[in-house]
Amino acid sequence: MKIVIINYGAGNIQSIMFAIERLGFKAVLSNNPEEIKQADKVIFPGVGEASSAMKKLKESGLDNLIPTLRQPVLGICLGMQLMCKSSEEGNTKGLGIFDVDVIKFTSKVKVPQMGWNQIYDLKSDLFKGIPENEFMYLVHSFYAPNCIEAIATTDYELEYASALQKDNFYGTQFHPEKSGAVGEKILENFLKLNSNI
Repeated sequence: MKIVIINYGAGNIQSIMFAIERLGFKAVLSNNPEEIKQADKVIFPGVGEASSAMKKLKESGLDNLIPTLRQPVLGICLGMQLMCKSSEEGNTKGLGIFDVDVIKFTSKVKVPQMGWNQIYDLKSDLFKGIPENEFMYLVHSFYAPNCIEAIATTDYELEYASALQKDNFYGTQFHPEKSGAVGEKILENFLKLNSNI
């Protein structure tokens, strides 16, 4: 199985690679459109600020490529947010895969939300074998409001979508690669989508 992690200079890529290796697979880093298109699974990471990350995607033409992909694609953290319509962070137009706008937590809570929080209302094969209310690791100041594409919910100031899915596109606000055994199970579930492993 060919697993490609999109390398556009905005990701904590090493920890994702190690998590995939622990599952017995190898991932390649690439920003080559042909290589990404030929992958069985694509992971779209992201750490940092939305507008500068989107600028990097545009410079490499990946902003046009990603929405056309047909294989399972997993956006993590900022990667998920960039797959939405827009983000208040840097007034950024997103890829428009998920029909939701990313907004900032208010000053009523500590921003960023940093550390462990629970996920619940789990839907989709991404959470196969994962009990409700498991704790996942999050670091973010912006969030996707609850919407029709939400497949997991988290409560911080209000209930928001901590995972999204539309067709072959999946996104997690939390970091599965930093969330221990449960996070690795979610990554394993992603790698098993549409395949016989």
